[in-house]
Amino acid sequence: MARSEHRRMVATEDGHRVTPAELFFDLVFVYAITQVTALMAADASPLRLLGGMVVLALLWWCWCSFAWLGNVVRADSGAMFGVLVAVMAVVLAVSLTVPDVYADAPGGLPTPLVFVLCYGAVRILHLITYWISDPADEALHATLRRTALLSVAPPFALLLIGSAFTGLTQILIWLGAVLIDYLGIYVTGSSGWRVASPGHFAERHGLIVIIALGESIVAIGVGVSGYTITAPVLLASTAGLLVVAGLWRLYFRRLADPAEHHLATLDGDDRTRLARDVYTFLHLPLVAGVVITALGLKKALQQVADTTKYDLSEPLHGVVAWALTGGVGIFLLATAAILLRTGGGRSVALLAGGVILLCAGPVVALVPALLALAVLAAAVPGVLVLHGRTAGRV
Repeated sequence: MARSEHRRMVATEDGHRVTPAELFFDLVFVYAITQVTALMAADASPLRLLGGMVVLALLWWCWCSFAWLGNVVRADSGAMFGVLVAVMAVVLAVSLTVPDVYADAPGGLPTPLVFVLCYGAVRILHLITYWISDPADEALHATLRRTALLSVAPPFALLLIGSAFTGLTQILIWLGAVLIDYLGIYVTGSSGWRVASPGHFAERHGLIVIIALGESIVAIGVGVSGYTITAPVLLASTAGLLVVAGLWRLYFRRLADPAEHHLATLDGDDRTRLARDVYTFLHLPLVAGVVITALGLKKALQQVADTTKYDLSEPLHGVVAWALTGGVGIFLLATAAILLRTGGGRSVALLAGGVILLCAGPVVALVPALLALAVLAAAVPGVLVLHGRTAGRV
């Protein structure tokens, strides 16, 4: 009897909250997101930035799949914890391949192929575990079959094909796979999926936002690692922290609670659709914005710290100049979209601030990096103040 209890899946209840097992599961994604930033920083070009976002989108699906599953099956009970550990091992292998996924070094296993095979293993494990989580739920099984045929198999085939190429061709084929996967989720519909605990679902996504924000703070430290600590370095580090703190405040003080409350007011397919739109889809650009900002912060801090190569009057250049403010702009626009989807209305401050920062790259490329960082540190709380004053008026 005890052995049977240990093996079976344990369903969650309405008041279910995040378990320590899920926090443990998220640790591999801390490393994965760090690897995405490293991938883009190693070759800060528009093509590599696009490639980094494709990898992030694939990793996002791996995480989201088990965020949904953990909402209906307890992650810390029965066989589910064993599944999570297995997935962690596979995602760790995926993360190890990320830095070389577009530039496979000679020797060893073919990195792009290892990445794709491990990614496919995560998606298959998710479908199988979801299937056995409720053997009697025919609606769920029908949805899982459609998901496998429309949202897993075709993208996986494209990823396999893309792994045989390099450069722009590989990135575009993989981008096509991501787009088909996302479209497939809409085609399969919301019937069969369910959100048992809105509080758990919202909390899980809040934690992944914390992980992304934490990685941006790590990027600040990595940017100055190995260099002499000077007054400009301390000023730049403080400014970078203020930017991250502003994003944290916007999400956790203005967005997270209203979104969760709105999700809790719905049920059935309406709740599922809102969870899909707000958390699965719109949280991706939210996290992507933080990761891109981390790239800008890392390069800005490195430039301020490396006095042998750069003068303090020198600006950031190329895609890095855009990333510093553009990532914040994407975050603000994603926040505005989430507010709109959850019934919070349009935020002129977030929309205007997001567009301005998204387009500010050419200006950043004209001013010293430290000055650009300081202005951004002042701009983010300024947008928050304007949003707070105008919220609900439009």
